[in-house]
Amino acid sequence: MEVRNEGVWRMVMVLCVAASAVGVSCSKFDELVQPSWATDHLIYEGELLKLKLDNSSGAGFASKSKYLYGKVTAELKLVEGDSAGTVTAFYMSSDGASHNEFDFEFLGNRTGEPYLVQTNLYISGVGNREQRMDLWFDPTADFHAYSILWNPRQVVFLVDDTPIRVFSNREHRGIVFPRDQPMGVYSSIWNADDWATEGGRVKTDWSHAPFVATFRGLRIDGCEWGPTAAGPAEVQRCSGSAWGKEGRYWWKEKAMEALSVHQSHQLIWARANHLVYDYCSDPGRFATQPPECGKK
Repeated sequence: MEVRNEGVWRMVMVLCVAASAVGVSCSKFDELVQPSWATDHLIYEGELLKLKLDNSSGAGFASKSKYLYGKVTAELKLVEGDSAGTVTAFYMSSDGASHNEFDFEFLGNRTGEPYLVQTNLYISGVGNREQRMDLWFDPTADFHAYSILWNPRQVVFLVDDTPIRVFSNREHRGIVFPRDQPMGVYSSIWNADDWATEGGRVKTDWSHAPFVATFRGLRIDGCEWGPTAAGPAEVQRCSGSAWGKEGRYWWKEKAMEALSVHQSHQLIWARANHLVYDYCSDPGRFATQPPECGKK
């Protein structure tokens, strides 16, 4: 899976949706996302979008459209200083009790202690697929890119284009793969001091509030779901077509169906050096290893 750079990524204060095979159309955040709660805690500051948490509320935003397959990327700087008890999330999700969801959750920590990045997948409403990693940089010092790639063959979580987790399509083994529910793009910040830092032992210190997560860029390349179209027709269009109104569906091309050799090496390195928890290796939670954890 080679990462494509179709158009300029490092854009300031924009959310971009692919418009052609050679370019993108771009709009300000508020043209394609909207506050999902606590509007007064979602702040535009110059060229940045900030989500604020204090002892009265957190905040969140949601995309105005939903997508079936594609790649989403947030350029994000996490809460600085003592962020223990806080969680900043960037994720994709469909609707309903049997929803699909792909999560980045950034678990705050005490000053000087590393952030943990928790990824999780819900498939047909079932989650409990947590993995946690630390990072090879300070995510509070600068902006970094966090991406989710989703196509019919795999879901890939990436940090600065380095894959850190892959969930492959193993339907041939009877394992359900998320393929027919359109998903929105979301972010939020909230207080989770009952579990987020050291299992809830370290609580949020509200004297350090407000806690602020800052976005500099957000990009969505995906097959935009027609809100009034028939579901089966949209599944067919987004699954079976190579082109659409958004341009070329590059995220479904052959080269994107699996990691490249270089990316496979990156994944091995990241997990060997930074993985701190994997639900697949937790017999205390799962007496029998979940079926997707075995070999392909």
